Amino acid sequence: MSADRTIAVWDFSGRTALITGAAGDIGRAVAVRLAGSGAALSLLDLPDTPLGEVAAACGRLSSPELVGFHFVDVKDAAAVEQVVGQAASALGPPQLVFNNAGVQGDFATVDRYPSEEFRTVLDVNVVGAFNVLKSAGALLRQSGLAGSIVNTASMAFAGPPNMIAYSASKNAVIAMTATAAKDLAPIGIRVNAVSPGFIGPGRMWRRQTEQQAQVGSQYFPDNPAEVAEEMLRSVPLRRYGSVDEVASVVVFLLSDEASYLTGVNIEIAGGAT
Repeated sequence: MSADRTIAVWDFSGRTALITGAAGDIGRAVAVRLAGSGAALSLLDLPDTPLGEVAAACGRLSSPELVGFHFVDVKDAAAVEQVVGQAASALGPPQLVFNNAGVQGDFATVDRYPSEEFRTVLDVNVVGAFNVLKSAGALLRQSGLAGSIVNTASMAFAGPPNMIAYSASKNAVIAMTATAAKDLAPIGIRVNAVSPGFIGPGRMWRRQTEQQAQVGSQYFPDNPAEVAEEMLRSVPLRRYGSVDEVASVVVFLLSDEASYLTGVNIEIAGGAT
């Protein structure tokens, strides 16, 4: 399925979605599904990303006036609050939030992991996710609207080798999801998470196999192609997933079809653990 061609399964007409990390592969896949299902979209990402291209693609699926985009660094709490407010003023409070911005970080054993890189990964993946949760939750509380938030976690919560920062950050996202679900349930906001496993093809899949090969650990060969084969052998379905398969779960959780689900982390991993 093309990233810019989708079939509307649910009707999100009259509702606004906010997506962080919208220029990435998964963010874009979710955005085009929501655009094709009638949602107005506020797309957020960093200035050096092709965010305008994603907005244009979504506009072709709905209409340009229903799609806005904003550049922001989610680590900056004040900037996130400002941009979320601007997005709400333009298109309405975001009742659907895909809290997706994140970075994978370096690959290295814990004794060699760069301290500054560890802090950067947690600042983006944990502090950034918190900033979005807080701003979106506060806005929905003020508006009196119910909503649904989906956070992007990862199967890396299980502790893969050579990914200490990413694993720690995604465990934190799952914990924040559980707490936020309890905190926001009284005002009608559901909060869930998705944990993608090996997703490909694409930049992150290539980077992961290449970086694991370069570490030189006992867990993987030093050839990226062999690393890829070994990774896929660990998946019961014997393949990686697609961004569309992740997007379908995200959109389900955002939809009313998941109206009695909150505090849940769904593993999208082909049976891998």
